[in-house]
Amino acid sequence: MRVVILGSAAGGGLPQWNCRCPICSLARSEPDRVRPRTQSSIAVSADGSDWLLINASPDIRQQLFDNAQMHPREGLRHSPIKAVLLTNGDVDHVAGLLTLREGQPYTLYGTRGILESVNANRVFDVMAEGVVARQPIGMDQRFVPLPGLSVTLFPVPGKVPLWLEDETLEIGAETETTVGALIEAGGRRLAYIPGCARVTDGLRARIAGVDALLFDGTVLHDDDMIRAGVGTKTGWRMGHVPMRGENGSIDALGSVEIGRRIFVHINNTNPVLVEGSPERADVEAAGWTVAHDGLSLSL
Repeated sequence: MRVVILGSAAGGGLPQWNCRCPICSLARSEPDRVRPRTQSSIAVSADGSDWLLINASPDIRQQLFDNAQMHPREGLRHSPIKAVLLTNGDVDHVAGLLTLREGQPYTLYGTRGILESVNANRVFDVMAEGVVARQPIGMDQRFVPLPGLSVTLFPVPGKVPLWLEDETLEIGAETETTVGALIEAGGRRLAYIPGCARVTDGLRARIAGVDALLFDGTVLHDDDMIRAGVGTKTGWRMGHVPMRGENGSIDALGSVEIGRRIFVHINNTNPVLVEGSPERADVEAAGWTVAHDGLSLSL
C-alpha cells in the first residue's frame, strides 16, 4: 500500500489567508521553521498507478500539481485518481470536488448522510451525473474502490459540518456524518481518522494492530485558539480531540498497539507546527510524527 499525504493542515491551511498569529507569521517569514501546509487530504494506492483520493481539499489542484504520481499520463485527458471518498461534509473536505469537474470519470464514495449533504447543494451538479457516479456506503460495509484496495467505514465521535449546525447541534455522537476509514491492501492496514471528538474504547479496539494511523491533530490543547487570541472555540466545540491534556489522544492511544502514528489535519494555531519547538519535541518523544504535505508512506 502506498500513501501520500497531499494536505496536512486543518481548514484554511497554513498560513491562513487573513491570519497574523505567530505561527502563520512564521510560515510566511521563516518557512524553514514552519512549513506552509495545504488543507486535509490523502491519496492511497495498491499498485502506485491508480489512486483513491480521500477528501477533496479546496487546495486539490495545487496538491495534484505538487505530486507527480497524480499527473495525467495518457492522451489529452487522464487522471490516475479513479475514486474519491469523503469522511465528512466539511468545507475543507468537499470544496475540492468543484475542481474535479472537467469531465473526468470517477466514483464518489461516502456514507448516505455525507453524500446527501453534497447532493443537496446544486453547485455540486457540475460533477455531471453521467460522469461521476455517487455511491453510498454503509457503516462496517467493506467495499473495494480500486482493485487490490478495500475500505471499511466506521463512525467516530464528531459533529455535523459547521455549515449544517443548528440549535440541535450534538457534539461527540457517533453517527455517519463523521467517519474513519480502515484501508487494507497487500496484507497491510491503515486507519485514517482526520476528525474525531474523543477517543473511546470502541475506537481503540477498532484501530488496534494497524500498520499506520493518520489521526486528528487539530489542536495540541483544547484551548489552542483561545490562547492564540484568534478565536473563542475549543477543540471540543469544533469536534476535535486535543493531543494533550485531559482525555488527550496521545495518552488515550498510548497503550494501543499501532505501527506508525502520524498527526494530520493540524490547525494553524497548533504549536507542534514549529520545527524544533518544545511542543514538537514532546509529541515526537511520545512516538508521533507531525505530518507535512508530501509525506509518503509505503506499507
